[in-house]
Formats: sequence, C-alpha cells, structure tokens
Amino acid sequence: MATELARRTIIFVPFPGQGHVIPMLRLARILVDRGDISATVAVPDFIHRHMGQHSVPGVAFVSIPSGVQDDGDQPPGPPSFLHSLEHYMPAQLEAMLMAPHGTRAGRVSCLVIDLLASWAIPVAARCGLPVVGFWPAMLASYRTVAAIPELMDKGLISESDFNCNKDQNIADLDILPAKLNLRFQDLPWLISNSAVSQKSRLAFWLQIANRAKSLSYILVNSIPSEGGDSDKYDPPQGQEILPIGPVLLNDDSTKATAVWQTDQTCIDWLDQHSVGSVIYVSFGSWAAPMEPEKISGFAHGLEASGQPFLWALKNHPSWRAGLPDGYMEKVAGRGKIVSWAPQDDILKHEAVGCYITHCGWNSALEAVRHGVRMICYPINSDHFVNCAYMVNMLEIGILLVSSDSSDVKDCIERVIKGNEGRHLQQMVNKMRETITVGEAMCVAKRNLSLFMERMKSN
Repeated sequence: MATELARRTIIFVPFPGQGHVIPMLRLARILVDRGDISATVAVPDFIHRHMGQHSVPGVAFVSIPSGVQDDGDQPPGPPSFLHSLEHYMPAQLEAMLMAPHGTRAGRVSCLVIDLLASWAIPVAARCGLPVVGFWPAMLASYRTVAAIPELMDKGLISESDFNCNKDQNIADLDILPAKLNLRFQDLPWLISNSAVSQKSRLAFWLQIANRAKSLSYILVNSIPSEGGDSDKYDPPQGQEILPIGPVLLNDDSTKATAVWQTDQTCIDWLDQHSVGSVIYVSFGSWAAPMEPEKISGFAHGLEASGQPFLWALKNHPSWRAGLPDGYMEKVAGRGKIVSWAPQDDILKHEAVGCYITHCGWNSALEAVRHGVRMICYPINSDHFVNCAYMVNMLEIGILLVSSDSSDVKDCIERVIKGNEGRHLQQMVNKMRETITVGEAMCVAKRNLSLFMERMKSN
C-alpha cells in the first residue's frame, strides 16, 4: 500500500494571487509531510516565472500557459487574467492531466482546487479525477457565497437586479451572527459602486457556489469556532467542511516563499527602533489601488501621529500618486516606504506595535500569530466580513472609519497609547494561544488527520 501511495501525486491549483498561492503551498507541504504522496502546484505562467526563484521541500511547480503577460515586478490585474482562467487555461490544464506522465510525478490521485479557481473543477470532472476544495479565507466568508443561490430563491437578488436595501443589516437572513452588524453592501459580491461590476462579481461568486456543491470535502483556512455560530454552516448532503487554518498558519516551511521580490532592508530598519513603537501599514498584494486622496490621507495621518512607520505601498503610479510631493524625503528616518515587504518577518519583529491592514484573512492570522494589534481598513472582497469579526466578535482590532488624516492619527493613538489598545493586546494574546497551542489547533490537526485518512482509503 505504501508503495502504491508513493506513486500518487496530488495536483494543487491555486487562484493566482499571493494570498492564495502561499496558503496552498503550506497545505501541499503539510500533506507531503503527513503521507506518502508527492505534491505538484500548477500555477499560471505569469506566477510561475516568479516562483522559479523559490523552492519548497517536497513540492514541485508546473506552469500552465495563460496567454497573459505580467508587468515586471507587478502582478497583472484581474481583467487581464480572469478571462484566461475560464476560456484559455482549462484546455491547457486538461492536456497536462491527460498526457502520460504529464506531471513527471506519477499517477494523479486527486486535485486540490482553490474555490476561486473553480474553473479547474469541471476540468477534473472531464478527466475523471476526484476534487477537494480549498477555501483560503474564513468559513464565514464562504457562507456568504454559499448563500447566494438561497438568496436568489427568496427573490432578494437575481443575476440582473438587486432587490435588497444595501444598508440593510443581514442579521435577519440567518447567514452570520447579528453582532457583526454587517450590511448587504459589505458582502463580497456587492462591493462596488458600479452596477456592471456588481453583476460580474455576482456571476463570479454564483459560479463558485454552484461548482462547489459537487465537492465531498472543502478544506478551509479558518479557525474552528471562529466566533458566534459561523461554523454551523449546513453544507449540502454528502459534503464535509473541515477548518484547518491553525495548522497552515504554524507551518514555517514556506514562509520565505513570496511571489514578488520583497525588500529585506526592512528588518535592519526595524532594528533601529524601540519595542512596540512602529506602525506597519500594508493593504495586501491583491487589493485594487486606492484613490490618491485616500493615500494622501494616510500619508498625512501617519506623519501627524509622531510614530515611526513602515509602509508597504506598491511602487506604481496607480498607488503612489497620492503621496504628497517630497513626502519620502520629509519622513526619511522616521518613515520607510517599500514596494513589497517580508510581512511575516516584520510582524514578528519586536519593534512593531500596530498593523494597519486591509483585513485580508492571511494577514490577520499572521498578525495574531505574532501578537500584533490591528487597525482595520477593509477595501474589497471578503475584507468587510473579516473586519466585522476582527472588530466586533474577536476584538483584536479597531475600525478605521475613513482615510482622513485625523481619523488615521486618532486610531494610532488609541491603539499605541490608550486603554483600548491594551484591551486589544489582551484579546490578540488570547487568540494567539488558541491558534498556536490551544483548542483550535487541536481541532485543526484532527480535521487534517481525518481528511488524510479518508483520502488514503479512497
């Protein structure tokens, strides 16, 4: 049996964003360590070109032709690759799976597919291969997506019209706890001011919800009992949802694997500052550019706070247009701005006292792992759901209501100097314990072991 399993390969298909590729690499590495299998991560060529500089023990990388060109050290934007994911790459992946020894790793046992890369699910079906789903965020955000067909059945939304009041609290829909105080407009598929964009977002998420119904297992990069009753989602009959987030978070084998080249001078700069004094600012690798006036507000607020700050801000006109003239020279020494930051190493540095974040789920978990309080400024996608949990349920961050310089300055002072900040630190420390050595970690390990046992028995 062991010899047979040794010839098996699991193909991992992530969505082409750094916040999706990294947790899937961690999952691949953990499964290799736990079973006699090999792992191959299939990524679009524009990701593979950058992954070539890295290696993950026991994990191979293959490139899927996409027909999309990247922009040097910047990832391509969604419009340029979303069409490719549905209309170009499926045939490329199918050819790879059907070719004899196409993976160079032996017989394909199954595919683990990021649900945002749901285009690969029908490909696997055509090839007669089983599929395991992977959701790289909170289970709560998956619930909001899985609920779309039900909301359509109730007549609240349709593929061409939204009959709901976007300011309406979603508590009466029994999707997520009322304490979150979430509105319709905070749901991932409604975050846009453009009706055309909203319709395309809804179509994207509806497609994911419908394709995911066929899966027997979905592994979730979430925390067991993440808050309230969010983990009581009732999946379709025959489907199991297994939260394994703490296990992925505590895997260090891939922490140095970043898709885009990071600026390692950040750590030397942090070494020059006192414990808990630095504000780290990052809005992620995937979020769309913010308007120049918002960047300007953050710039002035950070300067007015009087605290040293390290700001990961993409070196692109679409992001940096809002920086005041001569700003980087003016704040030199007290402020440092880089294009890509080694985030995990930054968050664990003792000089960091607060993190201004877009509320991407991976970023939130990394901050908790290293005991860093947060100021929450959600931008799009699942950020608003994550933010509601972080602020109203888990109490590990405070909400930044706007990018006005006075609001930025006020939030920094509340976290660094006030009683509110001390409470946040207590709650972060409590959550840190449960996801590193506590109950959540134990449940996650059991879920992963259960999945491995069932996969081997098939």
